[in-house]
Amino acid sequence: MSPYAGPVQDLIDELGRLPGIGPKSAQRIAFHLLKLPTPDAQRLATAITEAKARVAFCQRCFNVCEGELCDICADPRRDGNLLCVVEEARDLVAVEKTGEFKGRYHVLQGAISPIEGIGPEQLRIKELLVRLDPEGVQEVIVCTNPNIEGEATAMYLARLLDPLGCRVTRLASGLPVGGDLEYADELTLGRAIEGRRTLDAS
Repeated sequence: MSPYAGPVQDLIDELGRLPGIGPKSAQRIAFHLLKLPTPDAQRLATAITEAKARVAFCQRCFNVCEGELCDICADPRRDGNLLCVVEEARDLVAVEKTGEFKGRYHVLQGAISPIEGIGPEQLRIKELLVRLDPEGVQEVIVCTNPNIEGEATAMYLARLLDPLGCRVTRLASGLPVGGDLEYADELTLGRAIEGRRTLDAS
């Protein structure tokens, strides 16, 4: 039986459902929130509610945005021949910070992970394929994370895209294996983009 009153335990439980937050962290955050002045706590609650109400996914690339298209998709100066495929919107932000990439993006909203029950059908892969011809995409840069799930997703995409006559490249070395794009520094990520290589589907 929980030593905490209902609302406190409910708060701990909800915080514990967030990625990367274990039971102890959830408890620590919950008690921090309870100690906050009411206006500060209400400001956080309002920010969450507003984000859920106003922020959606871009209808073209599935980046987060407030309108039908994100700022990158709506920008006519971006190179439509180049398409960078990332797992999550936060990875797109990491690539943008390098200043090296001038094309457009496609956010898969995850990676293939059989252990977690995530297959290709759970990702935005069909939506990627239908973009290629209408947008005149000539090169797809696969920027999935350099871990087991990211590599599996990259190989799956390479096998799909190779017969379509589209050049498929992968980020070059420079990113640590087992790491996440969002934690890479701009210089390392920028060099990886400059030194990208063709992805062999065999």
